[in-house]
Amino acid sequence: MQFFRILIIIFIFSIPLNVFADEAKNWLKTEIDKILYAYQNNDLPSENRFLMIEQTINNNFAGSGIAKFVAGKSWNGASKDTKLEYIKLFKRHLALNIASMMQGYSNQNYELTNTNYDEKNKVSLIDMDIYSDTGSIQVTWRVKKSKDRYFVIDLLVADISLVVTKRSEFNSMLKTVDYNLEKFNEKLIAQNDLSYSKLLN
Repeated sequence: MQFFRILIIIFIFSIPLNVFADEAKNWLKTEIDKILYAYQNNDLPSENRFLMIEQTINNNFAGSGIAKFVAGKSWNGASKDTKLEYIKLFKRHLALNIASMMQGYSNQNYELTNTNYDEKNKVSLIDMDIYSDTGSIQVTWRVKKSKDRYFVIDLLVADISLVVTKRSEFNSMLKTVDYNLEKFNEKLIAQNDLSYSKLLN
């Protein structure tokens, strides 16, 4: 009897967690398909295609929170205007990175497979398998709900966190300007311009 009580309790508590994960999964599929549609639509000029992708990413990634985390100790010493400029530049940098990454997968098939809900951190973990002729790669999306809508807070490719990788990458660049965020913004502008030109060519 005790065993069946435990099973019932587990079942009851697992229902809302699965619902959260399934809702996040359905939302994520819609947003991924928007990006892939932009790449697969040959009638769209390259610039329009990227702007559509950038808008989708900016609307659905927790860009400001990720930007602040990635800036590390340089954040506290910066002025409000510098921070706002940095967030805008970081969001474009993030969009360019993800657009470039997804470009290689735009003609592949994908499937959202496992979904898990991390109750402690209130985060849905959604695995995506991308298939090609030579094999498959797994991407894990970390999705969180805030104010009745979902946001992507991280992306793991082969178990490597995009956010952690960006923090390490930016820290190396920030060192060259003594963690001065205003000077760093100038570097980020140049890097974004270069990435943008490569993406359109």
